[in-house]
Amino acid sequence: MEKYDFKRFHIRSINAASDEERAAINQELKDLYNSLPEEEKKAFNEQLQQFLAKEMGRIKSDYESIKGSDSLN
Repeated sequence: MEKYDFKRFHIRSINAASDEERAAINQELKDLYNSLPEEEKKAFNEQLQQFLAKEMGRIKSDYESIKGSDSLN
């Protein structure tokens, strides 16, 4: 099973200079998925879900940390 580097796509998207560049990065990810054999698409989706859950957890933690520090002021 191949390991996909979703963080690379994520960082590139965050740093995109325009909506068009971000759309092109998203299309690149979609094209990668579409190029995979059916049996590999399941692993891709599982890894993507794990990455998204991890990132959402990180964002939530960062938000709660900032929110908590705001209430101290």
